[in-house]
Amino acid sequence: MDSPSSGDLFSMRGKRILVVGGTRGIGRAIAWRLATAGADVVVNYVRDDEAAQKLAGEAAAAGLSIVAVRADVSSDSGREHLMQAVTQRFADLSVLVFAAATGIHRPFDKLTGRHFDFTFALNVKAFLALVQGCATRMTDGASIIALSSEGAQHAIPQYGLVGASKAALESLCRHLAAELAPRGVRVNVLSPGTVRTDAWKVLPDAEHRLAEAAAHSPRGRLTTLEEVAAAAQFLAADASSGLSGHTLVVDGGARIVGAG
Repeated sequence: MDSPSSGDLFSMRGKRILVVGGTRGIGRAIAWRLATAGADVVVNYVRDDEAAQKLAGEAAAAGLSIVAVRADVSSDSGREHLMQAVTQRFADLSVLVFAAATGIHRPFDKLTGRHFDFTFALNVKAFLALVQGCATRMTDGASIIALSSEGAQHAIPQYGLVGASKAALESLCRHLAAELAPRGVRVNVLSPGTVRTDAWKVLPDAEHRLAEAAAHSPRGRLTTLEEVAAAAQFLAADASSGLSGHTLVVDGGARIVGAG
């Protein structure tokens, strides 16, 4: 039997993909990249109808298959609605990308139990519930990818609660990788470096932090959306068939010199 070419190993043709949190920022870049490589993609979002409509319109104009589904995956009813929409479109699922995230940026003494529940309900609980819903629909060779961040391993000012949820997410992925391996389903974490997205707008010192991150990077610049999306394609593709339980850091070497 002829071995597949390198191009085939990275192709998304025929793959059916769900990107949770896929209409803005890193999630959008990943969804676009995978659709461009030939995948049929469903993207989930929770509130920004304008961003979802813009993505769907641009995809249609480019001849790409991207459909947006509004659902709050932090709730049982929202996850049920999303899974129904995915089931109606796909007979099975090739890839689940969990790019949704939320959190409260405050000092530890200003955090409450409500903040904890809010953050972990999406960043950890929703991911586990979606894996439980999707795994039975995934075939041999399927891939699950969860987006993490530097804060899972390193202290960042006013990021403790979000960082803790990302650390829990990474640990959960390692356990899921072991449990799902007999089914032929891979589970990996993608941990980007500092990327300029709209998420930074909530921080009053965003520009200072971004400039500092670029200055301390070995490359002297931030990680790009395209670099993160390319890494996601690798984890989604057959090229990474031997990779599971791994956290792939995409930051141009920033973390090895103590920068994020």
